[in-house]
Amino acid sequence: MSDYLSSCNPFNDELIRQYPVDDKDLVLEKLTRSKAAFEKWSHTSPRQRAAYLKALSDYLLKNKHRLAEIATVEMGKPIAQSLAELEKSAGALKYYSENGPRFLEEEMVETEAQKAYVTFQPLGTILAIMPWNFPYWQVFRAMGPVLMAGNTLLLKHASNVTGCALAIEKAMDEAGIPDFVFQTLVIPSADVASVIADPAVKAVTFTGSTSAGAQVAATAAGHLKKQVLELGGSDAYIILEDADMAKAVELCVQSRLNNSGQSCINAKRFVVVQSQLNTFASQMAKQMQQRKMGDPLDAATQIGPMARKDLRAELHRQVVKSIEMGAKAICGGFIPKGAGAFYPPTVLIGVTKGMPAYEEELFGPVAAIIEAKDEAGAIAIANDSAFGLGGAVFSRDTEHAEKIAATQIQAGSVFVNDYVRSDARLPFGGIKQSGYGRELGYYAIREFVNIKTISVQ
Repeated sequence: MSDYLSSCNPFNDELIRQYPVDDKDLVLEKLTRSKAAFEKWSHTSPRQRAAYLKALSDYLLKNKHRLAEIATVEMGKPIAQSLAELEKSAGALKYYSENGPRFLEEEMVETEAQKAYVTFQPLGTILAIMPWNFPYWQVFRAMGPVLMAGNTLLLKHASNVTGCALAIEKAMDEAGIPDFVFQTLVIPSADVASVIADPAVKAVTFTGSTSAGAQVAATAAGHLKKQVLELGGSDAYIILEDADMAKAVELCVQSRLNNSGQSCINAKRFVVVQSQLNTFASQMAKQMQQRKMGDPLDAATQIGPMARKDLRAELHRQVVKSIEMGAKAICGGFIPKGAGAFYPPTVLIGVTKGMPAYEEELFGPVAAIIEAKDEAGAIAIANDSAFGLGGAVFSRDTEHAEKIAATQIQAGSVFVNDYVRSDARLPFGGIKQSGYGRELGYYAIREFVNIKTISVQ
């Protein structure tokens, strides 16, 4: 096993830096420090914690250009989107600084007792295992409610964004967060199980693939530790007969290509009723090809490289296999020559059940268009998935589309005439193989607390 974690620039294939891996003694030291920090942090008042989160929010905004460049160079995100990610992260921290104390207030309950109430107390050290695709947002959206509740946080970030992980640790220090309330573990995935097993860790929050999430869940469950899992998605966007086609295509393209197509809640399957299929497909292919692909540090770039070449190879395998099974690429569908992990925007039509483009998550700039006979058929196709993270319905009859979204689509989030996105004010998470538990909103702060009943007679 390597003693270093390597970070490579996916735009030009150049090695950025190698980071020494934490040895076992250092990992144990960080666990001990986290446990000790919890004893102090958990006894600070919610309003004190809120003030620290606000200071961190301000720091992110002040330093967003420097931090954004680290992410763009490490994982290829267009710089404009990296900046937006920092701004969104700062917004989430501000939200919890303003609302966290209220979320943690005791709740009085009427019973036969003289007094009965529910109180919310922190658990201890929470382990966050986070992916590379949103190297700041994923961490800060977990951090906000975890720290606000009085827990401490250990981060095991994806190996290819170790620079971002250490930048977050530095941000915590410079924003004045008390020592060891947050720490980064520089370890390979193979070492995660032993950290989960350590008595200092009380629970785990994980964002990543379904297969990796299942392994984390099994390990944590074996030690009776709670998990929140935000896993893969294959979001279906239903285009009904009366959809505003120009608006639908624009928003679907925007969702599909955000972060170069590498997001769990990107639109991936486009379920289009028969009468609109050709129009939607041709307009989508046209707009996908108009997006500028290039140097992610160029402010004009809309699509950067994929994060790694092995990820590109897997995406291309899914495309090729789907074509072999009868799908057709009306644009893209090839690996370009030259440096970098680029993959062109690709639109597949004729996608049917059994193809990788129908059954699997396409984690890159590839759109799978699936024909539905009618509305009922479109709903059935949307739900015919192992995943259940998000979805959308496009129709001029907003009331009818809302009813479909609320009662018929099997997903954690469904948007009407818009693309799915996370929002600090709303709970976020999935069902089925997209995971369980919720991040963000009021609900997130309930995930990692002891919901304790107090009854006084």
